[in-house]
Parts: sequence; C-alpha cells; structure tokens
Amino acid sequence: MITFLKANMASLVASLSDFLMTVLLVQWCGTDVVMAAVAGTMTGGIVNFLIGRHWVFKAGDERAVRQLWKYALVWTGNLLLNTGGVYLLAYGAGFHYAASKVITSLLVAFLYNYPLQKHFVFSNNW
Repeated sequence: MITFLKANMASLVASLSDFLMTVLLVQWCGTDVVMAAVAGTMTGGIVNFLIGRHWVFKAGDERAVRQLWKYALVWTGNLLLNTGGVYLLAYGAGFHYAASKVITSLLVAFLYNYPLQKHFVFSNNW
C-alpha cells in the first residue's frame, strides 16, 4: 500500500509538471493543444521516471539503462493514450483542453502507468 501511495504522489508531481508545461505552451506560446499535450507528457514522463526509480520503487539495483528502455516502451503507450485522450475530449467532445488533460491523465495514471511500472519497468522479474 505504501508503494501505491508513493507512486500516486510521484504521479501527482509528474502530472503537475505535465499540466504546467501544457498550459504554459498553450497560453503563453500559442501552441496547438495536442502538440502542447505531447510536450507536457514528455516533461511529466521524465519527472515520473526519475522519482519512480529513486524514491517509489527504489530500483537502483537494476541497471538504469535497462529500466529506461522498459520505461520508454511503457511511456510510448502513455504518450499515445494521453494525446489520443486529449484529442478525443477536446476536439471530439468539446471539453476545455485543461479538463481534457486532467481527465485523461488521471485515467492513464491509474489504469495504465502504475500497473506497468510496478510489474514491468521497475520489477526485476523481466
């Protein structure tokens, strides 16, 4: 249970950095919502990997390069799910881009990221 709580705290920090990057790019730079979502997801992914490796899963005993490759594979799915979700909610359903980003990020974090990070990326079983 502690690992789950720590993973959600790390996800919150990563999501905040993701959301902040997205909003800054849209509001201050006039970047397209989907492109801003991609940049935000990349920022959040880097933050989440570093926190997950060193604090949540304490996975320092496995080579970082191996974990990074596994994380990149999972993160690619994360990027596609987040970008697709923002696109569908913002352009398809007419949601505000910020609401689209929050809803999509939460769903992907709980249903996709946590299980795959725990059982694949930071597990020594693979």
